[in-house]
Amino acid sequence: MISLSPKNPMRVVLLSVLLFEFLVFALAVPVMIFISDVSPGPAGGFGGGAALLALVAAGTMRKPYGYPLGWLTQVIAIGLGLLTSIMYVIGIMFAAIWVVSFILGRRLDRGPSAQASPS
Repeated sequence: MISLSPKNPMRVVLLSVLLFEFLVFALAVPVMIFISDVSPGPAGGFGGGAALLALVAAGTMRKPYGYPLGWLTQVIAIGLGLLTSIMYVIGIMFAAIWVVSFILGRRLDRGPSAQASPS
């Protein structure tokens, strides 16, 4: 299963990660152009495309394909480091938050009986 149950509170965290990624990717476009000397076309295309992907993934979290889009967003976030190196760091941070939140959400879905270890 690559998604969380509908009532899992970690869904809100995952949604928040995607929305923050949307903002960061959109704000990364001018950074790519003015600081990293990336041409406006590739910066707008890749940065804007990544921002749009994050927004679509956030909007489809209730659909079966929302989570795969969220995972793809994490890969693209790290891949933006090819255009400006700081995006490696930012992408890895967002991906780490996404992975930890998803793992914690899966543990919540299993319930308290699976979390308690017998002594």
